[in-house]
Amino acid sequence: MECLAQLEALCERLYNSLDSTERAHAESTLKCFSVNTDYISQCQYILDNASTPYALLLASSSLLKQVTEHKLPLQLRLDIRNYIINYLATRGPDLEPFVVGSLIQLFCRVTKFGWLDDDRFREAVNELINFLSQSNPGVPLSHHRRIACSFRDQSLLQIFRISLTSLYQLKDDDGSKLQELALSLSLRCLSFDFMGTSFDESSDEFGTVQVPSSWRPVLEDPSTLQIFFDYYALNKTPLSKEALECLVRLASIRRSFFVNDATRLKFLAHLMTGTKEILQTGKGLIDHDNYHEYCRLLGRFKANYQLSDLVNMEGYRDWIRLTAEFTLKSLESWQWASGSLYYLLGLWSRLVTSVPYLKGDAPALLDEYVPKIVEGFVSSRLDSLQDEFSDDLSENLLDNVELLQDQLDCIPHLCRFQYERCSVYILTVMEPILQIYMEEARLQASADGSELSLVETKLAWIVHIVAAILKIKQFNSFRYGEISKQRLDHAILTFFQHFRKFYVVDQAADSSKQLYTRLSELLGLHDHLLVLNLIVGKIATNLKCYMVVTGEEIISHSLSLFFDMASGYMTGKLLLKLDTVKFIISHHSRDHFPFLGDYRCSRSRTTFYHTIGLLIFMEDSLLKFRTSMDPLFQVFVSLESTPEEMFRTDTVKYALIGLMRDLKGIAMAINSRKMYSFLFDWLYPAHMPLLLKGISHCSDIPEVTTPLLKFVAELVLNRSQRLIFDSSSPNGILLFREVSKLIVCYGSRVLALPNPVDIYASKYKGIWISFTILSRALTGNYVNFGVFELYGDRALADALDIALKMMLSIPLVDILAYRKLTVAYYALLEVLFNSHIVFILNLDTSTFMYIAGSLEVGLKALDTNIVSQCASAIDNLCTFYFNCITLGESPNSPAALNLARHIAEYPGLFPEILKTLFELVLFENCGNQWSLSRPILSLILVSEEMSTNLKAQILASQPVDQRQLLSMCFDKLMTDINQSLDSKNRDKFTQNLTRFKNEFRNK
Repeated sequence: MECLAQLEALCERLYNSLDSTERAHAESTLKCFSVNTDYISQCQYILDNASTPYALLLASSSLLKQVTEHKLPLQLRLDIRNYIINYLATRGPDLEPFVVGSLIQLFCRVTKFGWLDDDRFREAVNELINFLSQSNPGVPLSHHRRIACSFRDQSLLQIFRISLTSLYQLKDDDGSKLQELALSLSLRCLSFDFMGTSFDESSDEFGTVQVPSSWRPVLEDPSTLQIFFDYYALNKTPLSKEALECLVRLASIRRSFFVNDATRLKFLAHLMTGTKEILQTGKGLIDHDNYHEYCRLLGRFKANYQLSDLVNMEGYRDWIRLTAEFTLKSLESWQWASGSLYYLLGLWSRLVTSVPYLKGDAPALLDEYVPKIVEGFVSSRLDSLQDEFSDDLSENLLDNVELLQDQLDCIPHLCRFQYERCSVYILTVMEPILQIYMEEARLQASADGSELSLVETKLAWIVHIVAAILKIKQFNSFRYGEISKQRLDHAILTFFQHFRKFYVVDQAADSSKQLYTRLSELLGLHDHLLVLNLIVGKIATNLKCYMVVTGEEIISHSLSLFFDMASGYMTGKLLLKLDTVKFIISHHSRDHFPFLGDYRCSRSRTTFYHTIGLLIFMEDSLLKFRTSMDPLFQVFVSLESTPEEMFRTDTVKYALIGLMRDLKGIAMAINSRKMYSFLFDWLYPAHMPLLLKGISHCSDIPEVTTPLLKFVAELVLNRSQRLIFDSSSPNGILLFREVSKLIVCYGSRVLALPNPVDIYASKYKGIWISFTILSRALTGNYVNFGVFELYGDRALADALDIALKMMLSIPLVDILAYRKLTVAYYALLEVLFNSHIVFILNLDTSTFMYIAGSLEVGLKALDTNIVSQCASAIDNLCTFYFNCITLGESPNSPAALNLARHIAEYPGLFPEILKTLFELVLFENCGNQWSLSRPILSLILVSEEMSTNLKAQILASQPVDQRQLLSMCFDKLMTDINQSLDSKNRDKFTQNLTRFKNEFRNK
């Protein structure tokens, strides 16, 4: 017991000590329990006798590691499994949660690993059912649902009636606790989950209330609605609030609940009368909770009833007038009502969007009130800015994109309803603000800049409002009344009459004579090119005037807009006619665009040069390309003349980083053979040595190597067949030789570096990019790789050798831990097994087995693409074995002899892979069965004995009474399959495998 006490003390230090030295000593001392199988019995002793939870956790976690990392005897695993489930049954309730969790994980792990080894492991479900029944865990969810449905059908209506009766009887008993309880009971009944959809009770939003038809006599009775209006009028919160909540739910009852339209409209009339009386008196609305619930109640009117229903109601005229006045007052009290305005604006938005579908002659009266609400919204937003600036600048709503979007969701529909009137109002509001802005801008040298900031924010608000309106430009005259499209476009332009002074303007997508007449009157713009030039001019101004520190978001949005404009074929052609664009294409240097000189903005450079590249390559002109590339040429010249000892200085590094990002953007814009030849001839051979120089001098600086390698990865990508050279051209071979030099240079240097703390950023990132470069180069179909061996050129061999060394330098667990590294690793393996399998087979056996083992691990990945790549690689390997060894086409070739030797030393390789493939097909919901069927057939044809043994193993793992039927399924698998791996035979096997899988699962 003394030793146990010492162990408990060590466990306490291991899990709780703040001293890293103490923790390290405890970990070292206790490590034997998890690595030495002789200590398994001691772990059981600790579980039986230890009194501290940390000692129990040590024993459990040690057993988990033992089970995971060691191939324990079958009987020992069964003993551990049985011991754990009995231990949980007897001591589980008294254990700490983290100990219980560890023990459950141990039970699951040992069960999983033994699932196919013994039938007793598959009894886990039945044993757990017995365990849970003894533990009395409660009622299953489905049973809960059945109970709830039975309760709803048999008792809930009766309870609701009791609550109503209590409310009638207690109506004069002001403020009593019984009143509160009765009202709360009514609310609970109306909030019942009638359909079992498990809605979010914490949310203000809910759909239609699906009250059963049996409730119809109660809810159609006018006294039911009236009692809740009465309780609202007679009481203060919380009773009045709960009364409104009940009314919100009653207003949300499904339309089909009512037996006919007359009954439904009578119910609506009662709701409208009750809400109108509240608006007339204003009673209770001074309370914020009441106010919020009342806004929700108004919002439900259009959510659950048609506009035609509303306008035909007696008293609609007064109701819509009072609702409009209430909305305007709420907008004026924006600080107090901000959280409730959403429901009011949503009501008006839904009303105006329903106007086109309004039938009959009854007036909706929206023309009178909607413009006032728009005006109230705009003025209240601008007034709110004044208070926000006086309190705290950091609370500016414009900084919160999501909240800003919520505020602007409904306004566009309201503005579109009375487009011209609203545009005139916004112009009226904007003009004095703009005048103040221009005056403040001239005086910005003054000490106090807060007034200028306030005016700028107000202008920004107006721009956001207008942008939200223009965002729903798709409309028709049916929806927004008989107003012509030209008049609407004129209204748009009116918004920007005076914005030309600082280049805020929106595209007006109409080429009609009337439109440009209006443009000429307002802005002096006579055609679409002038409009486009104004937009591009603003983009250029932003890029010239803003630095990253003060305008990173502005730079990003400006570049995004510029790229979108250049991406369109017709828009791009128009841009090339503009002097501003011509200037950008020929003067893209840091002298004209300061953000290019800021290292923090280096990522934006790629977008900038991608856009420039799109514009350059729209014209088939070598002269224009070379002229446009002159700023980059000057950077090349400067870097190439830099002395060796200066190459690691910050100035040189930043220049090289920027140049690589710029070139990547240019390369991304190329989609044709001719344009690619422009760039390749410009780079090779004059400038390629700089890339090698950068790698050799900065291989330990990932900030430099990452953009350089990514540029090369883009350069070798044969997108749209852009890298197809003439038959007499050596450019494909020359490009690969340069790529080989770069990869060998980087790989040899990065492998020699010590492993830092952040190994991914320092090593793994560059390595996976190198894998991507090599994969793209090997699959680009622009190099005949046989030439290299034929003429004794080591370029291919050296690239493959260094790639292999980089693969082996990374533990497989790390490869699987970093997703981008995983993707690049398996993509390269697929290429090697497909086109360069001789290189793989000539490796030593241990290396070959490591790579083949990693393919088996990859089959179990969650990514379908990786699984397919591994399946393809395995299929190529097995096809080579079948053709060269099984069929004896070339059994004495060096590669075939090497493969035979590898398999002879590790005969379990193919059976294990085949077992894994069958488990994926039979027991997983794989979406790439076609890919998996290919290697399965190859493996079956490689060795019939191997497939027979696997069949017996799978059948042995199934219930005895099912084995004969399942055996017949296996027999059908090879129906009409011959000893061939041609396409027809493979497709037939894929069909058989699909039927086999379905029948196997069904039986």
